[in-house]
Amino acid sequence: MKAADRLRERTLSVINVAAEEFHAPSLNDFFPPAVLFEGTPFELDRLMLVRILLSALMMLFFVIAMRSPKIIPRGVQNIGEIALDFVRINIAEEILGKEQGKRFLPVITTIFFLVLASNLGSIIPFINISPNARIGMPLVLAALAYIVFNYVGIKKYGFFKYVKSSIVVPGVPLPLHFLLVPIEFISTFVLRPFTLMVRLMANMLAGHILLVLFFSATQYFFFVSGGFQAVFGVASLAAGIAFTFFELLVIFLQAYVFALLTSVYIDLALHADSH
Repeated sequence: MKAADRLRERTLSVINVAAEEFHAPSLNDFFPPAVLFEGTPFELDRLMLVRILLSALMMLFFVIAMRSPKIIPRGVQNIGEIALDFVRINIAEEILGKEQGKRFLPVITTIFFLVLASNLGSIIPFINISPNARIGMPLVLAALAYIVFNYVGIKKYGFFKYVKSSIVVPGVPLPLHFLLVPIEFISTFVLRPFTLMVRLMANMLAGHILLVLFFSATQYFFFVSGGFQAVFGVASLAAGIAFTFFELLVIFLQAYVFALLTSVYIDLALHADSH
């Protein structure tokens, strides 16, 4: 065998061995083995523990920030009030007005900060995953929004009038109702919670997979493959850092959009008769 052929065979062998050590991100990242209470209804895996930890840290932050509020805020209280005022002014009051915004502020702020805190896990070192990338948390939050806006409409109008006002478009010819009523029903009572849930989960799922892909590729090119392939590690590292900042924007936007749409759906329920 020629020396060039032997060298080529050796190079390919090294690359193949190295490739066996590279593990591409997959959906298995979101279903880790149980850590506590395995085999019971209270089974906790890493993702559930991250979910509990981030929720607890979010609550602890507000307990510390508001434990002894001052008229002129400073320090942590100042940060907490800025965060709360953002939700109150730019989401609740912007959509619902001052009176109804104040009424529904607790549920809107709860949704906003739970989504935000959970999303932040995707860029926190040693956590590096968002609990919202698995369907459970988005499902619970979407169910909460669904229950609230339907409860509001039913309480104000009664069940049958609320449903009728939500799905019957006034002022259209009778034959069109056979087309519009099913569309409005699906849009109002099926797609609203479904899109809330899927939008949040899909964005955080895609973000996690891309971040893992970039940084896994960086580790592979720098420390496993070696040689000239290390050049590609520079590009993957730069892409990973850039996407981390982009993910930070997505983290905030998903919390904002979820809370904003919840407010919009509550407002639509309050004014269902103005369809």
